[in-house]
Amino acid sequence: MEKKRYLIKVCGMTQADNIRATEALSVDMIGLNFYPKSPRCLCQMPGYLPRQARRVGVFVNQPKEELAMYADRFGLDYLQLHGTESPGYCRTLQAAGFRLIKAFAIARAKDIEVAHDYEGLCEYFLFDTKTPRYGGSGEQFDWTLLRHYHGQTPFLLGGGINAYSAKAIRALRHPHLAGVDLNSRFEVSPGVKDVERLRRFLRELKE
Repeated sequence: MEKKRYLIKVCGMTQADNIRATEALSVDMIGLNFYPKSPRCLCQMPGYLPRQARRVGVFVNQPKEELAMYADRFGLDYLQLHGTESPGYCRTLQAAGFRLIKAFAIARAKDIEVAHDYEGLCEYFLFDTKTPRYGGSGEQFDWTLLRHYHGQTPFLLGGGINAYSAKAIRALRHPHLAGVDLNSRFEVSPGVKDVERLRRFLRELKE
């Protein structure tokens, strides 16, 4: 059987050297967080931005004009919407030419079913763990809930993926699982990734 190739997104990066070293692992996307309340918020332009990996800007219920400003300033390839943004909000951004990733906070089946209202509006969905606050919780939701997703939009799996999750991810058989979103469980501190831990995980995921 042919090995599945997973899209790899590393989210919440803030430091130039760390971004450069992570990109050198041949990851597909690097997430830059522009939500002011996040401990991983990118408050200033880093000295290096990804050149091969796609740049993903992360936002939470922010004005569309603000998203457009950051997209232009940082050369973003995707806008990731991590709040309660409506299908209409997404439709407006899509019409303006932006490529979207919509995150959904998952705790039960109906949280996944909400994604069907966003079909055709996003390049990818992101299924993450529901928490009291927005952002990386380090906790994993019940992946058996993925069976309730019957849409056609490919999705990234997030929420508590850690250095020991590779085998469980490879065991998932959902036809629209496109890749993984790696964040807090691969950090030395908020916004700073452990590159060696990422390297080991990515090697195991490919086995």
